[in-house]
Amino acid sequence: MGAAALLLALSACAQPASDDVGFGGQPPAPPGPVQPKPEQERTPVAESALDTSRLPKGYPKKVWTQDGGTVVVATGQEGGCSKVRAEVAEQTVDHVKVVFVEETPEPPGICTMDLRYPPVAVRLDAPLDARKVVLEQRDVKVPR
Repeated sequence: MGAAALLLALSACAQPASDDVGFGGQPPAPPGPVQPKPEQERTPVAESALDTSRLPKGYPKKVWTQDGGTVVVATGQEGGCSKVRAEVAEQTVDHVKVVFVEETPEPPGICTMDLRYPPVAVRLDAPLDARKVVLEQRDVKVPR
């Protein structure tokens, strides 16, 4: 019984404390996709801070930040069987490139003919601050 308790105590000491961020440290970002917050918890990004020239004509151009500017939320476009997600393609000192990836099943099935505009979010390495947001859109086929 004593050996089992000693083994348990030693194994607990050998495990690094994963939640310990240290004095003044920031907790790590939660894993997984970022969830957009309600609009009242977002800060709009000015149109002058957006480069939407690489988006298809008629694509939504509404962008916000949340969580102190470390998350960019943008309105995507999807329809029928497709789903949209966003990914950060590039982060520099002067801009952040966000790509809307619209995934469409291949082979196509029976789909509705509707358009949806869900908010999609990406986490940045540092707050957006004065950087420009460059938006692009890409279509990809995914196996059904």
